[in-house]
Amino acid sequence: MKFDRGITLKLCLAVVAGVLAFGNAAAQSQRADADTDDTKTKQAQAVSKEVYERIQKAQDMVDEKEYQGALRLLNNLYNPDKLTEYEQANVLNYIGFVYYNIDDINNAIRTYERMLAIPTLEPQMAKQTTYTMAQLLTMQENYPKALATINKWFTLEPNPAPEPYILQAQLFYNLNQYKNMIPSIENAMRIARERDKPVKEDWWNLLNFAYFQQEDYRKVRDIQKTLLQNWPKARYWKSLAGAFTELGEDEKLIYAYDAAHTQGMLVKDSEFVTMAQLYLQAEVPYKAATLLQDKMDTGVVPKNEKNYRLLSQAWMLSMEDEKAIPALEAAAKLSTNGELDQRLANAFLNIGKYSDCVTSANTAVRKGGLKNPDNIQISMGMCLYNLRRYADAKTAFRNAAKVPRSQRTANQWIKVIDAEVERNRQIRLAEEAARKKRQELEAKRAAANAQL
Repeated sequence: MKFDRGITLKLCLAVVAGVLAFGNAAAQSQRADADTDDTKTKQAQAVSKEVYERIQKAQDMVDEKEYQGALRLLNNLYNPDKLTEYEQANVLNYIGFVYYNIDDINNAIRTYERMLAIPTLEPQMAKQTTYTMAQLLTMQENYPKALATINKWFTLEPNPAPEPYILQAQLFYNLNQYKNMIPSIENAMRIARERDKPVKEDWWNLLNFAYFQQEDYRKVRDIQKTLLQNWPKARYWKSLAGAFTELGEDEKLIYAYDAAHTQGMLVKDSEFVTMAQLYLQAEVPYKAATLLQDKMDTGVVPKNEKNYRLLSQAWMLSMEDEKAIPALEAAAKLSTNGELDQRLANAFLNIGKYSDCVTSANTAVRKGGLKNPDNIQISMGMCLYNLRRYADAKTAFRNAAKVPRSQRTANQWIKVIDAEVERNRQIRLAEEAARKKRQELEAKRAAANAQL
């Protein structure tokens, strides 16, 4: 049996994290400048009292969700001819923040671009705004510009956290640059470990996808093992099985499925059928048979011809012909050709139910579609022989002998039958002679008694 690699191969494609959940990332970036006491003190010192108070009022309006009012106030306040570049930056910062909060991403981006164009923009504010821009551009699906922006941010930040590298990796993903994802994700993981932060499940999924695209199935296998150790899920067992298949480690496939089954992670009928196929491939047919029998009896696996056929095969390979017969009978009833009836006839032959064997053999011949019709004639002849229907048996063997490959076997059986018929004839003759002799002796004994 050749295992269908396509089943698990499909399963090897790991779930990739989708659109970033930014939450209040932009807000956090802006409030880093606006809401701490130290920053407020700095602003009060660096901007005029009027500008500071109007910015503060705008912030209060934002807190009250009066976004349109805040925008009007800030747009009226912004005047490059009257504001210093530092004041311009702060006003634009708040304007962009308000646009973000009302989901006007296009205007938020345009506002932050104007802010970044200020020659004297403070490095910290430039860094924070550049990162926010990368996020917003990602939300807009402008992936090339977003990638260029996050790359620029890395030149500004000497000690990046893990998350920006994940953002970079996601941008590579969206641009189909899968190979480039790998260093980004691995950098994120390295930094997380150095800072005693958790390496997230989604990061492993991204890395798994990247290595899968490179057909590096050893890496995929190792990643799936890590995922299973930390987040045991059915799809990871299946992906691990897919990696084993691609690596030619088919003997390990069954362990993956067995572990998933033990943990109750297999639910689909196709999963149990695949598992049964794997047991057969691993030459443990009894496990295949008991698994499939149980799942068919409980209604998990459909009772169709294909599954009955597999079940009967498993029982027969387990040398459990009697248990195979119900499955074969059910499968044969659903089949339009005589192949399964032929198997059923052979099963009856093996357990000595010769009349049933003949019935099934005749059904197989009637249905037709047999690859080797001479074989069913051989089976039928053997069953008829055991029923002592020698003439019918010889007819079956003569039909089989019409095919060259079966001539020798069929002719040997015909010789056996002829010998058996002759032996039975000699036995009958001997019995008849003995009977006559007994009769003669009895007659003589009776005559002698009469003379007395």
